[in-house]
Amino acid sequence: MKPLIIIPARGGSKGIPGKNIKLLGGRPLVAYTVDVAIELQKKFGGYVLLSTDSIEIADVVKSLGVDVEYMRPAELGGDTVGSREVMLDAMDWAEGRGIDYDCVVLLQPTSPFRKVSDVVAAMSLYCDDTDMVVSVCECPQNPYYNVFETDSRGLLHVCKGDGMYTRRQDVPKVWEYNGAVYVIRPESLREMPMGAFPVRRPSEMPRRRSLDLDTMADWTLAESLILQNEH
Repeated sequence: MKPLIIIPARGGSKGIPGKNIKLLGGRPLVAYTVDVAIELQKKFGGYVLLSTDSIEIADVVKSLGVDVEYMRPAELGGDTVGSREVMLDAMDWAEGRGIDYDCVVLLQPTSPFRKVSDVVAAMSLYCDDTDMVVSVCECPQNPYYNVFETDSRGLLHVCKGDGMYTRRQDVPKVWEYNGAVYVIRPESLREMPMGAFPVRRPSEMPRRRSLDLDTMADWTLAESLILQNEH
């Protein structure tokens, strides 16, 4: 398996201003993901591609040991642009330069506690009939037990099932994407949106490594975990 490892790191950020190069535990946030990408490249080969519209972020990543030859077009730098469009442009750039790969590995910088082993585990589940392997963690809220919706009268009903479960231990497990690892079949990405992929395989990660930094509260928690060495 030869991956195209894409690190998406645009310059703008509303929830945590400048988050991709903001210091977390004394290091730029993106450094934690760059470390993982470099180790994956040593193990599998392939190519590490930073997708950014920011010269400042590009310079930081260069200082961490990754060549940055590609710059994301300005029209793909807004906060309404989806991951699929960003990856497709990066794939076009790579293919235009003869870079060979057979899967796309997307590593978002907002998952600083992701380990190389988490990515390897996801990649081991990837096969020819798979559109995507995605990292997940068990969801603390469960639609069979304590997640409700309202009916036409505004009354609450449990989202799934008949609402007769009385113990959390008995309900089916449900999963949430944790944003840490995506291993994607390139052909599938070109054919359809990621939400339409018919074959999505889960790769479980522990919740303690699944923190996705989106708000300053998330950042404060991450700093605390680093200080306590609990990630």
